Amino acid sequence: MCGIAGFWGLQGAGHAEVSSIARHMSAAIAHRGPDADGQWIDPASGIALAHRRLSILDLSAAGAQPMISSCGRYILIFNGEIYNHPDLRKDLLAQTWRGHSDTETLLTAFATWGVEKTLERTIGMFAFALWDRQRRELTLARDRMGEKPLYYGWQGPQPVFLFGSELKALQRHPAFTGEIDRKALCMQLRHSYIPAPYSIYKGIHKLLPGHILQLKLGDENRGDLPPSRPYWSLSEAVERGKDDPFQGNPEDAVEALDALLRDAVGRQMTADVPLGAFLSGGIDSSLVVAMMQAQASRPVKTFTIGFNEAGYNEAVHAKAVAAHLGTDHTELYLSSAQAMDVIPKLPTLYDEPFSDPSQIPTFLVSQLAQRHVTVSLSGDGGDELFGGYSRYFRAERAWGTLDRLPRAFRSTFA
Repeated sequence: MCGIAGFWGLQGAGHAEVSSIARHMSAAIAHRGPDADGQWIDPASGIALAHRRLSILDLSAAGAQPMISSCGRYILIFNGEIYNHPDLRKDLLAQTWRGHSDTETLLTAFATWGVEKTLERTIGMFAFALWDRQRRELTLARDRMGEKPLYYGWQGPQPVFLFGSELKALQRHPAFTGEIDRKALCMQLRHSYIPAPYSIYKGIHKLLPGHILQLKLGDENRGDLPPSRPYWSLSEAVERGKDDPFQGNPEDAVEALDALLRDAVGRQMTADVPLGAFLSGGIDSSLVVAMMQAQASRPVKTFTIGFNEAGYNEAVHAKAVAAHLGTDHTELYLSSAQAMDVIPKLPTLYDEPFSDPSQIPTFLVSQLAQRHVTVSLSGDGGDELFGGYSRYFRAERAWGTLDRLPRAFRSTFA
């Protein structure tokens, strides 16, 4: 996990002032990147880019950010990981590489193919800001499923465009107003979270997953916010799947799914630092760890938080999975008091309200894993895809009963 932050449109400010603000914004998200920090500023254009680095690929200075393209035209700050970047490098012929980071691969691809064509070929999770010195154009983009966060918006009486990985970075800019959006509060109460493109603050938005936002020369003077545009659409991907369904039998489907999962997990295991995984014993994390262990040369380090209350304790299931797979397993049992001690920290951890009950154990298991590894994989969405929640089993049992009733009665009852 790295962190990005920046702003555009602070007119008339000197180098020292712009640099100071960029450093303050970067310092607010230092926890995202404790290994290094850097800034790139151009007071004449009113642009400042800041980056906090968690070194995962290419631990040398060749992977430092903000990174300038070899042609000198583009400057990139990037949070995330491009899993197919070795494949992209093979297609970027006759290039002289400074290092082996995915950041350099992505930046070179932008300079060679352009932003949208590069993103169409990219597999990964990411959020980035790219400054085009020639066109004086700022591009923000977010990965297809929105794994990495990116906030943005105009703030202040003389509008300044702010952006960053977390709201706390934007709060450090003197133009930030911090007015609560009452409509967003209603969404929180209705949905238990604030959906993109909204945020808890007026004028600040979340970039939609799979979208690009570009600001051109002149926008920074007017405070204009052009609409973002998609470079990928989930609904279109679903429609393509319906139009061209899988043609094999169930056994073929199992083999194809297994190959896809192995490839996806295997790509995410590439790192120059210690790697582990969260393990809850559920469908998603158990599947990820099984795929990791099948491709690892040594026991995978796995981590679980346990509670003494049986109704909340998943550690027993996780321990059984870890023993079956032969992982190097670490578990930590916590009292309810220790869990409650996290509650006062939640506003500083998550920036805006949401109601996921996993937010406390997620922090605790991350804290545990940090003592042993730098990167930890986790399952996210597996229970939805593979029916891992108890409600799916309850629905199946209920349908087994309802299906025996006459159709007319079922329709009336419904």
